[in-house]
Amino acid sequence: MASENYSLHGGVAVLTLNNPPVNAMGHAVRQELAANLDAAWSDPAVKAIVIIGAGKLFCGGADVKAFNTPASRAEPSSRTIVRRIEESAKPVIAAIHGSALGLGLEFAMGCHYRIAQRGAKLGLPEVKLGLLPGGGGTQRLPRLAGVEAAVRMIIEGDPASADEALGMGLVDEVAAGELLPAALAFAGRVAQRSDHPVASQRQAPAPADPKFFETQRARIAAGKRGLPAPLECLACIEAAVTLPFDEGMKFERERFDVLVNGTESKALRHLFLAERAAAKIAGLPTDTPATEVRKVGVIGAGTMGGGIAMSFASAGIEVVLLETKPEALDRGLATIRKNYAGTVAKGKLAQEEADRRVARIRPTLEMADLAGADLVIEAVFEDMGVKKELFGKLDALCKKGAVLATNTSRLDVNEIAASTSRPASVIGLHFFSPANVMRLVEVVRGRETSPEVIATSMTVVRKIGKLPVLVGVCDGFVGNRMVAQYAREAEFLLEEGATPQQVDGALKKFGLAMGRFAMSDLAGLDISWSSRKRQAATRPAHLRYSRVADRLCELGRFGQKTGAGFYKYEAGSRTPVPDPLVDEIIEQCAKEAGITRRAVSDGEIVERCIYALVNEGAKVLEEGIAQRSSDIDLIYVNGYGFPAWRGGPMFYADTVGLAQVYERIREFHRQHGEFWTPAPLLKRLVEEGKSFKDFVPE
Repeated sequence: MASENYSLHGGVAVLTLNNPPVNAMGHAVRQELAANLDAAWSDPAVKAIVIIGAGKLFCGGADVKAFNTPASRAEPSSRTIVRRIEESAKPVIAAIHGSALGLGLEFAMGCHYRIAQRGAKLGLPEVKLGLLPGGGGTQRLPRLAGVEAAVRMIIEGDPASADEALGMGLVDEVAAGELLPAALAFAGRVAQRSDHPVASQRQAPAPADPKFFETQRARIAAGKRGLPAPLECLACIEAAVTLPFDEGMKFERERFDVLVNGTESKALRHLFLAERAAAKIAGLPTDTPATEVRKVGVIGAGTMGGGIAMSFASAGIEVVLLETKPEALDRGLATIRKNYAGTVAKGKLAQEEADRRVARIRPTLEMADLAGADLVIEAVFEDMGVKKELFGKLDALCKKGAVLATNTSRLDVNEIAASTSRPASVIGLHFFSPANVMRLVEVVRGRETSPEVIATSMTVVRKIGKLPVLVGVCDGFVGNRMVAQYAREAEFLLEEGATPQQVDGALKKFGLAMGRFAMSDLAGLDISWSSRKRQAATRPAHLRYSRVADRLCELGRFGQKTGAGFYKYEAGSRTPVPDPLVDEIIEQCAKEAGITRRAVSDGEIVERCIYALVNEGAKVLEEGIAQRSSDIDLIYVNGYGFPAWRGGPMFYADTVGLAQVYERIREFHRQHGEFWTPAPLLKRLVEEGKSFKDFVPE
């Protein structure tokens, strides 16, 4: 029996995929689609069938939450439905608007014909979840569009436009206007044909270069470190050329099963779902009003302020960029223009669009020009006195309802808010450097920040293409509070016998984008030195403290900016070079601290650095600074170079097993003392046989 998503238009049956928000092809959708197809096939008045999506898109793919569950294999499967479509004497046309992604595109490729509305995107992004297209995509796409196009779309995971898809043979027609009338007209034409094309019956053409697959394997192995999915994708594409279709499909299913049960894909799917979860804020109703942000004031045209200004300008939002001195403002604007020019030179941005973006940034030396801004973000020197004085001025100047945001990376947002008469309007927006590139923004909720200001901040951060994660107030919030423990252990390991290059090498081998000390040199050692000096008065005298970084700073070695830090750098080069002077400083500091140096293994380096993150993360979670463990994972993957294929520090700990992690932390506590006191939450979860993902703060 046909459902409400079945309609007749003359001799054409229109079947609608209707599963908001993305028409994911879950089990219920497949059941309804199969029933509607049966109704159309059994009706002699129906001469052709059009399948279209409800809402804004055709189909966003499979239900990711259903992976590794019985529902993902329950019949009718998409493979079963497609096989019946291919056997149909009546033509089946996929009418694509918005996007057809993953299983959505695989299903469309199983239809006889595809018509796409201009502006639609067609893609197979499964590789970004550590998977390969498991619904026939690796076998049908090479047959329809060729091996080279299949490699681009499947291994890189980037979509093709409707016009690009037409050019490669992936779609049969592009509709410039309304999709349904065009699809009905197309269906009327092809219904007159005696037979209809079936992708699985085609032969995938071999690439012109006989060494094509060998070359691609070498390229992928070099550029996709730690990720098995790209090579598995390539193997399946090669199978489309070398094996009959049914054997290729069997091979694709075998390789998909290996990946879907692997830790890398589970980690990447965890992060995919974590991004959705991060948008949900406990205690904040979904209908909380958010102010539309049309004009943003940015205070400070340095590296951070300039990057923030670019982020808003690139999203079409007017920016007022304030500096106190003309030369600083000119320098900041020059950097912004240079950054846009670099993007143009790479062919990623048209010059006209770059000019429009620059034009959206209005430079000024007058604070009064911020009066009309809907949102003001300060990116000035990291000093509490400076920030409190500035916020007092903003309080007097800015319009009622304006959001007043600090970009501080660790200072107390509540204290800053208290310097105004409207603390409910104050929030932290901690961008990561370079702000025009990095996705992550820690949205720091103060004690009195209003729900409307939180909603506005989360909304506008998403609008500019960033990933907002809500956190609470403490020294360093989530990211920098945790990284301080990681940095502490890395520096202690130097005194105990490791070298900067050994520590960095072990962490990079684990999967981090950069080692601790190369990253410190890139960021600038003077930034953390300033923080340590601020904390010196309250640092417990009985606790161990490494002076290596302080000694380097006292010598003016602030990292790449000065040509020397934990490493030395040749003029014009960013390549770290080991420096014997640093080794001497490390040995001297160890001697002064009474530490006998020893051989340190790479395994110990990884455990002490990563488990220090985990233990502090458990404290952050229990204190309610983070809403959920997956928020912490998002922060570390998107802000600190933690390998996505390991899922973030908290997911990684769950994967290892909290009992094993807890036992190692207890051992480090016995060996190294107070810093390694196990987090109470970690102890409790182990005793209850639970994991971080099971923990829900009260």
